[in-house]
Amino acid sequence: MTDQLTGSAPSRGARDGAPAPAGGRQARVTRRRPRRFQPAWLFMAPSLLILGVFVLFPILRSLYYSFFDWTVGAASQPFVGFGNYVKLFHDPQFWNALRVTLEYTVVSVVLLVVLGFVAALLLQRDTLLNRIVRSVFFFPTIVSLVTIGLVWKFLLDPDIGLVGGLTALFGLPSVAWLQSTSLALPTVIFVSVWKSIGFAMILFIAGLKGVPAERYEAAELDGANRWQTVWRITLPSIRPTLLFTSMILTIQSFQVFDLVYVMTGGGPVFATDSLVNLLYRDGFVNYQTGYASAISWVLFVIIMLISLLQLRLFRYDDVD
Repeated sequence: MTDQLTGSAPSRGARDGAPAPAGGRQARVTRRRPRRFQPAWLFMAPSLLILGVFVLFPILRSLYYSFFDWTVGAASQPFVGFGNYVKLFHDPQFWNALRVTLEYTVVSVVLLVVLGFVAALLLQRDTLLNRIVRSVFFFPTIVSLVTIGLVWKFLLDPDIGLVGGLTALFGLPSVAWLQSTSLALPTVIFVSVWKSIGFAMILFIAGLKGVPAERYEAAELDGANRWQTVWRITLPSIRPTLLFTSMILTIQSFQVFDLVYVMTGGGPVFATDSLVNLLYRDGFVNYQTGYASAISWVLFVIIMLISLLQLRLFRYDDVD
């Protein structure tokens, strides 16, 4: 009885029938689970090491070189800040190379997107003949640009080339396709489009395969013709494919080098001199590493801005 009078009042949890915690009221302690070692890092370590040494480090090193008058073999490599970039924007060869690169990119990308889309529309049905034609279109894509350039350089030679022989056979005058300042760049663009049209076609065929058949059935019930179906149904449905294809082709076109180097070397009279060809000449022929690094970073910024613009133009919603 005395113990009941003098004892402490039972807790609320005890009155409700819940057992009281052992040792009285205790503060809640948040326990953190110890971090477990992830074995995946061991598998990724070799790739990350190679990526860091051969990709990330050269990128950062080129940025460092761009702020110096870095010439291979020179006694000193003075710091010039943004001097290389200022010199770049006053260099007529840079502006000529930028113009040539822009012309090459705009014409080749537009032709590849249009022709690749048309070829995909014509060859999307899975028949034996279409498979053979698609293989023929795609075959040049797997051949290196150096090989393609050498083959076409001999074909277009005005003296010993097959094209020159055909023109002479029909009594036409011989044309110096790669030696003319007005024809050299269009000829390089033609070869580039011929090589890559199969790549664009395969991408568009993959996009067309993903368009739901119900949309075409609904368009047919509404009385839409072939052109209206393509414009109103097909193109909006493959907008992600259009974005991916245009971005990939644009980046590849801005980085064109192999084809130009093999076929024309940037000539005649710098008529086909691309930005990467200018970069190669300044960096690996004239050994002006700092100036060449500045060209590479300007090219990177241009590609990034154009890619952002394409993302803006081709933006889409999942409900489209």
